[in-house]
Amino acid sequence: MLANLGRGNEHMVLERQNEDREGDWYIQVLLRDNNTYQLEYRDGVAAEHYQTQTVSQEKVLQALLGWAAGRADWREGFMWNNVGHLFNGPLRPCKE
Repeated sequence: MLANLGRGNEHMVLERQNEDREGDWYIQVLLRDNNTYQLEYRDGVAAEHYQTQTVSQEKVLQALLGWAAGRADWREGFMWNNVGHLFNGPLRPCKE
């Protein structure tokens, strides 16, 4: 599926479903128009939402597989930025 990801709005999301855990637990990837992969993950709450970018499809694949397997080292090899502040506060209407 990762190899067939198109540029722009196409993205792939893997989500953990666990009735004992509250919040949203997922990892997602978007292939941007400039051929970089935007990789994000959330650990339960907006304050724990992180993002990185890479040109390496292999690194993205390894991160996705590591996350899905629950490996502790899947985040290594990336510079992660906390973007949780983008999701806090009230939603603002889009300006036309």
